[in-house]
Amino acid sequence: DGMNVLFIVVDDLRPVLGCYGDKLVRSPNIDQLASHSVVFSNAYAQQAVCAPSRVSFLTGRRPDTTRLYDFYSYWRVHAGNYSTMPQYFKENGYVTLSVGKVFHPGVSSNHSDDYPYSWSIPPFHPSTEKYENDKTCRGKDGKLYANLVCPVDVTEMPSGTLPDIQSTEEAIRLLNVMKTNKQKFFLAVGYHKPHIPLRYPQEFLKLYPLENITLAPDPWVPAKLPSVAYNPWTDIRQRDDVKALNVSFPYGPLPDDFQRQIRQSYYAAVSYLDTQVGLLLNALDDVGLSNDTIIVFTADHGWSLGEHGEWAKYSNFDVATRVPLMFYVPGMTSSSVRQGERVFPYLDPFSHARGLAHQGKKKVVELVSLFPTLAELAGLQVPPVCPETSFHVVLCTEGTSIVRYFNASEEQVEEEKGRCDVCFNEEPVAFSQYPRPADTPQWNSDKPRLQDIRIMGYSMRTIDCRYTLWVGFNPSNFSADFEDVHAGELYMVETDPNQDYNIFNNTSHGCFLKKFLG
Repeated sequence: DGMNVLFIVVDDLRPVLGCYGDKLVRSPNIDQLASHSVVFSNAYAQQAVCAPSRVSFLTGRRPDTTRLYDFYSYWRVHAGNYSTMPQYFKENGYVTLSVGKVFHPGVSSNHSDDYPYSWSIPPFHPSTEKYENDKTCRGKDGKLYANLVCPVDVTEMPSGTLPDIQSTEEAIRLLNVMKTNKQKFFLAVGYHKPHIPLRYPQEFLKLYPLENITLAPDPWVPAKLPSVAYNPWTDIRQRDDVKALNVSFPYGPLPDDFQRQIRQSYYAAVSYLDTQVGLLLNALDDVGLSNDTIIVFTADHGWSLGEHGEWAKYSNFDVATRVPLMFYVPGMTSSSVRQGERVFPYLDPFSHARGLAHQGKKKVVELVSLFPTLAELAGLQVPPVCPETSFHVVLCTEGTSIVRYFNASEEQVEEEKGRCDVCFNEEPVAFSQYPRPADTPQWNSDKPRLQDIRIMGYSMRTIDCRYTLWVGFNPSNFSADFEDVHAGELYMVETDPNQDYNIFNNTSHGCFLKKFLG
């Protein structure tokens, strides 16, 4: 009988983690998980916004196949009746459980988180989630605001708690039920932080004195950034504290001191998240299931912290598309422990120094590969690869299992470094995409509704470069016209790791086009 699965997905978490080499953050519990896991340092989401990314990795299909680029359609009705990863586990005898934000709530998951298809019992949502956007942040004047930067006294919050604390408690309760009933489970736990508002227990600020917080290495809008590629961070402009700054649209910039406060609170929210993950993994030890449970830890996409003069997600840059991704597989990624021995003792971020950076796998991988990968790890039949057009195919995947990389040695082919050569190179690539309503930043550029999409930015990340084409798109028949190129971007990883110097105009593009159209 197969292993259980604990699938942890975090909202808007870029890899600012000790195990990914971040020097500032304190994330001892996630780092401890990483030390027992295979860690992928080049993992990318298929679209840098919540609903499209989640529907993509939960179905194993790309956004062009789910036809979800916004928040307003349900794939089973609008695209095809695709099986999901939890549904597949459920059909294979698992009790499937959803806690917190796993599917994006609302129309895009049929107002039910795709229950009863995906889950054995109705998904759990924390009761205090509804206060997320309320005025719960105390300003300097003692009044309450709906701020972006929102450290709080938890005892003053509605019900004296926060959504992620409630999700951890429910997930722990379910682990105990599964243990008692001896049921094989697939438990998905979706954490809200560090999604905005950056609302977290105020004590976590102590870990990050403001004088230790720098600006982004490249806090300006790059000279050669096509205007279509820029996201104007409309969502943070709507928060009371940002609104009060009255920054100009679309380029800003935000004042330096406020940029540092956002970065400080993002880090604080990550440390708060780390404690929740730590409590959850510690409970897995408590019920004695750490030897029998595969753990996946990832995020739906990243979040820009001032790089390129941008904030939030909504772009094709690495800061928005790159995610943490790690797999703990008992007996495979770490040796089994004796009965009663702990794998995941809880680590307090206030007393634990930084974890070691983990030597991650450099292979470029995509979240769309999660479904086949988890199926293979759990010993289930791996769903077949989708045919060219798969709207009518219920069970197939557009990703490929990445289990083959788990033990692969990292031989670096030196002579190919920096060539960005997709023609002769069989190396894997990651595809991401982002829609825009116009060539210049509009109020709806971050989140255009389907009928307003006019341009699609198709982006390809190889080990050496990121290449993006912004092409005409017709939302009525979902067609992209690669003859109608509005703009392009090319960044070399080795010489320009932050993606500030667009060299698109000095390059021939035939090979890339073949890859996109292939």
